[in-house]
Amino acid sequence: MFQFTTLPPLSLYIHLPWCVKKCPYCDFNSHGIKDGGVDAIPEARYIEALMADLEQDLPRVWGRPIHSIFFGGGTPSLFSPAAIHTLLSQVRARLPLRPDAEITLEANPGTVELERFQGYRAAGVNRLSIGIQSFNAEKLRALGRIHGRDEALGAAAAARGAGFDHFNLDLMFGLPNQTLDEARADVRTALDLAPTHLSLYQLTIEPNTLFHAQPPALPDDEVTWEMQTELQAMTAAAGFEHYEVSAYARAGCASRHNLNYWRFGDYLGIGAGAHAKITHARGITRLWKPKHPTEYMKTAGTPSGLGGEQALTRADAAFEFMLNALRLSAGFEPNLFLERTGLPLSFIAAPMQHAQAMGLLSQQTDRIHATEMGMRFLNDLLGLFLPQQKCLPNAHDKIY
Repeated sequence: MFQFTTLPPLSLYIHLPWCVKKCPYCDFNSHGIKDGGVDAIPEARYIEALMADLEQDLPRVWGRPIHSIFFGGGTPSLFSPAAIHTLLSQVRARLPLRPDAEITLEANPGTVELERFQGYRAAGVNRLSIGIQSFNAEKLRALGRIHGRDEALGAAAAARGAGFDHFNLDLMFGLPNQTLDEARADVRTALDLAPTHLSLYQLTIEPNTLFHAQPPALPDDEVTWEMQTELQAMTAAAGFEHYEVSAYARAGCASRHNLNYWRFGDYLGIGAGAHAKITHARGITRLWKPKHPTEYMKTAGTPSGLGGEQALTRADAAFEFMLNALRLSAGFEPNLFLERTGLPLSFIAAPMQHAQAMGLLSQQTDRIHATEMGMRFLNDLLGLFLPQQKCLPNAHDKIY
């Protein structure tokens, strides 16, 4: 049985699935608007569906305050500031939102300008995450991005100009035919733009993407490892803490929304293909919504609007906690395992001992964390906690 002493913090994820066009490396639930343009996005209808979806989930979380909201996609910045204002107003009418809640919106440099960012700020968004990926024109073309270097530079300037004190820049490394000097140049340019947070992801080839069908020439493992260690050194010298596998932040500017994921907190997920994790007296439940926007809008708020539901086993809960918490450089306090899984730490004593013997895990009285070698071979470490029926996700998978 699960024995919870307290409920974890609760976040809200809102999925806005449309983008201008699908990037060849992207395996997220996103749908290109192609020739229809922004006017093809059914904003009003989708907002109605989101609220019907949310109302159906409310009984699962009565009275629990929302600590953070994240608009992910797709490209959420395709939605108008008025639509984001409506969404946040309607969320506030249905859920208690903490006064200091972090509210993040993802933006694509090819879809924003200063006035639009100002509108999002006025709507209540207080953090931006801008998908730059690279400042190199050749690399942006190879990645199928719709923006160029100038738009990327302009987006960061617009974020500052609109009054966003905190914003993240997404970059990728290990790009097609990328050299170490090119990777350095991207991070140097990003640091010059003075973000408070950087996400540095290694490009991986995922199934069901164009890059999987037509693989580009990527740097070999030795070069990408050299890139990673060099980029870590550059960010550290600039005053950024490497607090998670792919996340770097100035003091006090870590993503609170993503930290809630990594600490195995709870979250509601509304929108096409969105997932949720909810802790309750009997255990932990995961649920998800239909993936395609058309089906989602048609069924939201009805029994068919729940794409699926799964009660986690004790082994599932233990593994998923470790899958998330060991991504953090600082790891976790031992009592957090009991608090978030409802299980004693002794439940994973055997794999922990094995991991320590392999030099992948360090356990002190007040902290459990991956060693330097454990971080480098994170999938090997996580595999030790893996229930037999599960497949191990990529350790660099992006979390929203």
